[in-house]
Amino acid sequence: MNSTDLRPGMAIKMDGNLFLITEFTHVTPGNLRAFIQIKIRNLKTGSLVDKRLRSGETVEQVDLDRRAMEYLYAQGDKHIFMDTQNYEQVELPKEFVGDMPLYVLPNTEVIVLWCDGKAITIEMPKTVILTITDTPPGIKGATATNQLKEATCETGLKTRVPPFITTGEKIIVGTDDGAYKSRA
Repeated sequence: MNSTDLRPGMAIKMDGNLFLITEFTHVTPGNLRAFIQIKIRNLKTGSLVDKRLRSGETVEQVDLDRRAMEYLYAQGDKHIFMDTQNYEQVELPKEFVGDMPLYVLPNTEVIVLWCDGKAITIEMPKTVILTITDTPPGIKGATATNQLKEATCETGLKTRVPPFITTGEKIIVGTDDGAYKSRA
């Protein structure tokens, strides 16, 4: 596949490793040759790598099977997922799911990427809606300052929220950094 045809979400094989493209930029600097700047995630180690490719360079694309699966529950070191098409249940180890349980409630649908019959990664939504279970009361009149207070969500995620957020409110949290985005 030509490097100019790459897009975020595609999987490629480079140097014997499997990578998932997270960002793609086509750069054409003035009097120099155009190049492709990509940010890729190593699917074995989880590390992010910036890579620069020449325009027109060939890259080996890997076809991934994207399956909608429902996260059911955690059982010890295993997390149970159910395929929404054939209702088959799959156990995935704690190391595989990473911090996904901090953002996803049971009975929530996520996308699991499969390659050669083996689960390789989980695609989570960019944002999720969570309920605040514990946060100290806000300081009266602290609306003019840009202070944040600690809050615990229903999944156990700890994040920082503005002082006007109270216990029981639903908030929108970004899954990439766990930061508060807005009220739900």
